[in-house]
Amino acid sequence: MTVKKSERLIVKFITNQASQEEIEQLTEWLKEDENKIVFEDFVKTNYAIDTAMNNFDSTEVRKQLSERIKKENNVFYKRRFSSYYKYAAILIVALGGFYFYKNSEIVSKPKENVVIPREDEIVLQLGNESQNLKLNEARNITDKDGNVIGRQEKDRLVYNKAYSEGTLIYNIIRIPYGKKFEVQLSDGTLVHLNAGTSLRYPVQFVKNQNRQVYLLGEAYFEVEKDKEHPFNVNTQNINVEVLGTKFNVDTYSENTSTDVVLVEGKVSLCKDQKTKENQVYLKPGEKGSNERGQSKIMTEQVNTEYYTAWVKGSLVFKNASFEDIIKKLERRYNVTFINRNKTLGKEIFNARFDNEPIEVVLKYFSDSYAIDYDIDRDKITIK
Repeated sequence: MTVKKSERLIVKFITNQASQEEIEQLTEWLKEDENKIVFEDFVKTNYAIDTAMNNFDSTEVRKQLSERIKKENNVFYKRRFSSYYKYAAILIVALGGFYFYKNSEIVSKPKENVVIPREDEIVLQLGNESQNLKLNEARNITDKDGNVIGRQEKDRLVYNKAYSEGTLIYNIIRIPYGKKFEVQLSDGTLVHLNAGTSLRYPVQFVKNQNRQVYLLGEAYFEVEKDKEHPFNVNTQNINVEVLGTKFNVDTYSENTSTDVVLVEGKVSLCKDQKTKENQVYLKPGEKGSNERGQSKIMTEQVNTEYYTAWVKGSLVFKNASFEDIIKKLERRYNVTFINRNKTLGKEIFNARFDNEPIEVVLKYFSDSYAIDYDIDRDKITIK
């Protein structure tokens, strides 16, 4: 295991973000005595933070933070541990700085290099009424007449399984920047919604009619098979028709194109009214793209993981311009970037981050590409 990967695993373990597979990898890595020393130092650091949280002494915590950050800059530390201390410093500043902001009257502004993202709510619109959804809640969802139409199970909304005999009644869910959410539709289809996305869908689909939903933003669909009721995803640019499959649709309004990536099954794409001549079929591993203002749909073979990694919390940038990267970072973390380095905006980068705090992402670009930046709460200025 590389040093960089081991460091990430330790940080994720300490912050309770590690998966079972990652914990097993970390356990295997810890069989080496030298690795145990690195891990123990991380744990000591984390313990110091926990102690400060429970027995708050602003002077003492500031002293601990200062000492640890000085160590990170100490040129006599071995090179192989240098990036480890950067992770440790980031972790301390992120947790300690947040605590100062919330609890200390002395500190009037957040600790330097700590991002404080905005907190916006998920909004569910039911007819003319709307309500906010909190990610940690578990409760019934009712219509205007008090009838239970589904249930919220923390980060997923599950609708009652049924087909309607009458007219369609639509709900709209809007996901703000900084959050993700899932909706299980009344036919059993599961929709993963990315940050900055809205989905309009029926409370119940009508028998003997196509299942129609309307998307703005990005979503990954796991469509329940039903040959009698084809499933349609309608976007501003193109329409997607399927019977049962897994695919990703990226149709953010600021994008220059709408992209559909097929993971499993088969889909057809078309512009405007569907005809035999204008339908384009995708096979698994293919991407269909339509540039805004163009009529043609282009297809190509792709690595689908690049386009679906967000579902599991990862950010993957493949030959991406810095302008595109900061757009995705804004959505992911609910922050605002001000890029004063126009030349940098056109530069191309490759990177991957697995559930990393934004401080780690910024530190990576700073260390790897000498990108300088300032932080003011939720605003990040690139110099």
